[in-house]
Amino acid sequence: MSDQTPFAATLSAIDALHAEDPRRVEVDGDSVPLELWHAGRMSAWLEQLVADADELTQIAVRAQHLQRWQVPRSEYPEGRVGYLTWRRDQGKRAGETTARLMQEAGYSADQAERVAQMIRKQGLGRDAGTQAVEDCACLVFLENYFADFSKQVDHDHLIRIVQKTWKKMSPRAHELALGLPMSKEARGLVEEALAG
Repeated sequence: MSDQTPFAATLSAIDALHAEDPRRVEVDGDSVPLELWHAGRMSAWLEQLVADADELTQIAVRAQHLQRWQVPRSEYPEGRVGYLTWRRDQGKRAGETTARLMQEAGYSADQAERVAQMIRKQGLGRDAGTQAVEDCACLVFLENYFADFSKQVDHDHLIRIVQKTWKKMSPRAHELALGLPMSKEARGLVEEALAG
């Protein structure tokens, strides 16, 4: 029997699964599993977003992308419906896996289901935990993926994506997003989207 708390045991189990991601990213000269690095960025943003976030919110934020690499976006149809279906299925899978890990570590079924709901983004805009998961995901996207993504999508579509992303974010997340270092091009796109 582990002498770890349920919280520590759950985070260890989540990170062990993240570490199985075969995709790698270079961080300070080290090659790191992409999903493990992504989860670390999610947790880092949560620290800035929410003072003293509770354990369940911390777990949901850490596990939001859990094993996402196992079901690539390319396995779903092109377009918005395919994307939304993929994202919904990913949230369901990540929520179920996280709930199982939590119960194995000693959390109650109710606590595990609460985290699964946050990961599935249920109650967005009404539930503080779900909002924190969404805010962290948006900030990680803007911080790390937006510049490359903006080169692959046509201008008008990109503006709509930024506008939709912005609507899902809390005022505190807006504040943090506007403080991000961005290229002149990326900042111009964000400013255009927000002015529209």
